[in-house]
Amino acid sequence: MTKITFISPNDEKNTVTAKVGSTLMEAALDNDIPGIDADCGGGCACATCHVILPDEFMTAVPAMDEDEQYLLDFLDNRQKNSRLSCQIDITDKLDGVIIVVPEI
Repeated sequence: MTKITFISPNDEKNTVTAKVGSTLMEAALDNDIPGIDADCGGGCACATCHVILPDEFMTAVPAMDEDEQYLLDFLDNRQKNSRLSCQIDITDKLDGVIIVVPEI
């Protein structure tokens, strides 16, 4: 199990334990994290699971593909470390990560 902290748009911190092999989106939904709507259910089709990763964890996740890049390009609040949580599989390398959930 991997410990992940989500900081929601209202600055509420929620630390959860997530199963390796699931996605950040699934961990957020399983724990009712505010700001992760996941309207498409993880199909990389909506960007309502947008999160911001800290710099030091960017190498712990694979590079984004064209579909994810395309969806993120439409977000006004995109940052350099923006990702879609449905596209990030949880691994032991993410243990202790603090994920920011921006305002939708």
